Amino acid sequence: MVMVGGHGHMGPTSTQSSAAAGLPFAGVPSELQEGANKLLALEPEHPAPQVDFDQVADRSPDGAERKFGLRDMLVPHRWAVLAGAVLLCAETAAMQAGPVLVQQGIDNGIAAGNRSTLNRVVLVYLAVVAISIVLSRVRQRHNGRIAEQMMYDFRLRLFSHYQRLSLDWYTNAKSGVLLSRMTSDMEYVAMLINEGLVNLIIQALTVAVVATVLFTYSPLLAVVLLVGIVPPLAALTLWFRARSDAGYGEVRDRIADVLADLSENLAGIRVIAALNRRRLNVTRHRHVTTRYRDANLAMSKAQAIYGPSTEAIGIAAQGLVLAVGGLMVLRGELAAGVLVAFLLFVTRFFAPIQQLVQLYSLYQQGQSGLKKIGQILARQPSVPQRADAAELPPIEGHIRLEGVSFSYDDAVHETNGSATERAGRLHTGFDPLAVTVLGVDLDPNRNGTAPLDGAATDLDEDIPAVLSDVSLDIRPGETFALVGPTGAGKSTIAKLIIRFYDPTQGRVTIDGWDLRDLTLSSLRNQLGVVPQEPFLFHGTIRDNVAFGLRHRADGTSGGQLDADIDAALDLVGLRRLIDSLPDGADTQVHERGVSLSAGERQLLALARAFVARPRVIVLDEATSSVDLSTEAEIESALDLLLEGRTAVLIAHRLATAMRADRIAVIDEGGVVELGSHDELVALGGRYAQMYATWVSHAGEGRRDDS
Repeated sequence: MVMVGGHGHMGPTSTQSSAAAGLPFAGVPSELQEGANKLLALEPEHPAPQVDFDQVADRSPDGAERKFGLRDMLVPHRWAVLAGAVLLCAETAAMQAGPVLVQQGIDNGIAAGNRSTLNRVVLVYLAVVAISIVLSRVRQRHNGRIAEQMMYDFRLRLFSHYQRLSLDWYTNAKSGVLLSRMTSDMEYVAMLINEGLVNLIIQALTVAVVATVLFTYSPLLAVVLLVGIVPPLAALTLWFRARSDAGYGEVRDRIADVLADLSENLAGIRVIAALNRRRLNVTRHRHVTTRYRDANLAMSKAQAIYGPSTEAIGIAAQGLVLAVGGLMVLRGELAAGVLVAFLLFVTRFFAPIQQLVQLYSLYQQGQSGLKKIGQILARQPSVPQRADAAELPPIEGHIRLEGVSFSYDDAVHETNGSATERAGRLHTGFDPLAVTVLGVDLDPNRNGTAPLDGAATDLDEDIPAVLSDVSLDIRPGETFALVGPTGAGKSTIAKLIIRFYDPTQGRVTIDGWDLRDLTLSSLRNQLGVVPQEPFLFHGTIRDNVAFGLRHRADGTSGGQLDADIDAALDLVGLRRLIDSLPDGADTQVHERGVSLSAGERQLLALARAFVARPRVIVLDEATSSVDLSTEAEIESALDLLLEGRTAVLIAHRLATAMRADRIAVIDEGGVVELGSHDELVALGGRYAQMYATWVSHAGEGRRDDS
């Protein structure tokens, strides 16, 4: 019990310290820390995972896209799978020995009055049961390890492919849909591998073995059974297969819609609350979940028909065999023990079939999830790395754009040419009860279908070129600013420089190297990017500052890295904030950095760039969303960051552009003016007009301060 007041005061807890610093608590409460430490002490050692990540797209030898299926999961573990199959066959054979031993005990022991034979049959029966138990345990442990290893590899493969895909694909994809591929779809595949596939094989082998034994005991009864039962059972199974193929695919699409809508609402909860959209968003989410419920109900109705129908067929089969077999026993054409064994085998014949009904549903769900994941794995990056790409040596930072033209319409496409996905195309209609998000109509009363894997649907109009025949020469160590109206192409030029996209025409070079001839890792190792809205990950402040160093292997020791991080935090002016936090730079921050102000997040992004030590740095306007005091701190940090580096600034405020050595005015997809601040003002063109407008609003005093 924590005592408060008097001599029982224990000092502020970490929760209280965080609250005093203005931060929500993101760590382990102190009262739970002891229990957490005990759990950690019991945690086994986990070896570092061996991940072989290759940026080169995974293609077949003829250059076509590879389709991913169940075979791709099994082949890497083929010998272990073969051993598991042998154990499976042995276990199935042992399980089917029971009815044969019962028949031997009845005909050769009880009917013949031979006690010793009966005793031997009983002992053999017990031995077979023991062997079945041992085989089942060995098989389950063996196959369980294989299944978990396959799912481990599969999860890593999908996540690695997410890392490999180009950014334009994420522009068109909904995060909730991608999350559903990694969670719900992956879980159904795991159930298929862990439970469904093995049991499916067991039951199929059981049906095959039992059918063979039935013909051995009585060909006439076996024919009567198969002719009377198999046709209706086959027709019913074919009907259910057709329904389930489409039905489970619909279920997977609808759960993806639910997760996508949930993810979007969680990410935009502040906007939803500010605009009083909660009731309307609940209504919209009800429509989305209604479609998911209806899809599940449709499959439940199909299962409700298929399952009981197969049970009824099995009961009818037993009655038919008993009637025909009983007449044969009365006529002396069949031994009583053989009829009993036959009936036991009929039960074992239909029990697996009824199991197969349930397993087939699981198989269809797993296959549907695997198909959805396979569609993502079949996609290739639109910004590919060539197999023979060269490593970029240390650069000086000389950047050239040579006759560059670019259109998002051409940049976003599937590499096999079978379909084109246009980026940035949204439906313009707005209905508060049926919002269209990225081209997906969420109103169940409308006739619309969701695009594949969350990609936006296409509109018919053509998107004009964002850039047209742009040529720029940015010298090493130069600070180069891009200014112009919104949508002019400033950010697009920056994205081409860091190769988030490839130009439609022309080329982008750095120190004479065409970016398309370089490995992506060697290029981006020497580039730094500070976005307008920096993203902070869940973790400590120190982890977030060092985030850009995780790919480096320059031999920097842990102590030196910590010193570099502390120096970067000092340089950008965050020392006062760090000292006010309960754990300093080791204080936890929430995902996206919501526990920090916009200015603090921006300064942390600059500190991240400091410790990465890039030769070229690209900055989207770093001061457009902060107050004047924070802007002054950021601009002071920028002076230190840009020293000795080639820098490309996307400037929305002329105060930032005026710090550059040269300025390019971008408008209507081209460079309309180029020169220093004084040269462009003297020119009396568009920059001079923007400058005059800025001066009239900000005042001459602001200009002198800048």
